[in-house]
Amino acid sequence: MRDLKGKSIVEKLKDYTVLDIETTGMSPSYNKIIEISAIKVRDGKEIDTFSRLINPHERIPYFISNLTGITTRMVEDEGDELEDVLYDFRDFLEDDIILGHNVNFDVNFLYDNFEEVLDEPLTNDFVDTLKIARKHIKDLDHHKLDDLTDYYGIKVRNKHRALNDCDLTNKVYKKMCKSICSEYDSFDEFKKLFK
Repeated sequence: MRDLKGKSIVEKLKDYTVLDIETTGMSPSYNKIIEISAIKVRDGKEIDTFSRLINPHERIPYFISNLTGITTRMVEDEGDELEDVLYDFRDFLEDDIILGHNVNFDVNFLYDNFEEVLDEPLTNDFVDTLKIARKHIKDLDHHKLDDLTDYYGIKVRNKHRALNDCDLTNKVYKKMCKSICSEYDSFDEFKKLFK
């Protein structure tokens, strides 16, 4: 149980940290984090970035290497120890609200690793651009990040690397907020759809 996990909220934020991680698979119980990236935003402007590879001390599955471009050799040569990266990321994140696409996945992985490695929970609240997109953009069959970047005419990425995904997520979020505010009287009106 993730008893102290932050809440999923729907907000138009000016100050937040965009988050994305890459992992060796889908399960926080069995798979490992291999990259954590984040962009700190203040008053709507990107002011700082965080991006680190992590050595999981196991082979990166072919599917993950093919998807992300992150290889076993890369994490062996450039990856840091998980504990060091988590401490540094915690200091970078501070008390910020986290923004991400399908961010519950990232938060669950980090929560479990914070508890196991740092002996503390990850309690930051989070905003999920996937959740917002599903409610706001009805004419898309799917709401993956690639679908949304295509919908908004944002440049396509080459690989699923975490810092690039943070950048794309932030751009999608800003465009969605602008679109929501032009369609509704206010963002607060849009939020009522989630009650």
